[in-house]
Amino acid sequence: MNLVITGRSGRMGLAVAEAIEANTEAHIHGSHDAGEELAPLLKSADAVIDFTMHAFTGQLLTEALANQTPLVIGTTGHDDEERAAIHEAAKTLPIVFAPNYSIGVNTLFWLTRHAARILGNDRFDIEVIEMHHHHKIDAPSGTAHGLLEILNEETKTSRQDDVVHGRVGITGARPGSQIGMHSLRGGDVVGDHTVLFAADGERVELTHKASSRMTFASGAVQAALWLRDQPAGLYDMQDVLGLK
Repeated sequence: MNLVITGRSGRMGLAVAEAIEANTEAHIHGSHDAGEELAPLLKSADAVIDFTMHAFTGQLLTEALANQTPLVIGTTGHDDEERAAIHEAAKTLPIVFAPNYSIGVNTLFWLTRHAARILGNDRFDIEVIEMHHHHKIDAPSGTAHGLLEILNEETKTSRQDDVVHGRVGITGARPGSQIGMHSLRGGDVVGDHTVLFAADGERVELTHKASSRMTFASGAVQAALWLRDQPAGLYDMQDVLGLK
């Protein structure tokens, strides 16, 4: 497949280029960075892999729709309006939109869903902890948001009403329905995520630690290759891996 990379000079852009070069089924058709024209690259491209800034997504969707180019979107930090635009574009284009493309993290998503179904939040208190390098600009991470969505779905809780981001001061006893979200930043940590279920007398912890961006980049290339046989629609890495 002829693949276009956006965010060529970014950490993930460089990793995606390396992953494409290592895959015999993929070829770098072109690459894009801020300030450059995107449209000419899409005319004969089979898909675009995007790890840039959420503010760029609108332009990317416009150009992709004009050229009917499938998308793999790994950018995080989108607001509700930007996410709605992705959903709308997916009525016309096949799009994989995932907070994390690692096979290990997507296994963590699967395990978290099943653990939440089994353990619930009646007896177990649930906390999410994530850590990334000091250059990361959004918090919590997209992966942490993905974990939270799963937990909200399975425990019938609300992101607006039941999630607390850190604690300080005299907070009182912890409400049973509450889910704690904690973001740590420092050093060169690629990405650590833990979902903790704590009850009186026992605790279950599900943890994934990434030591290389190549795990994300290789997964994104796998998603792009998977897209060539898919109709228009919005997919995630759980679809790519057959975990749904």
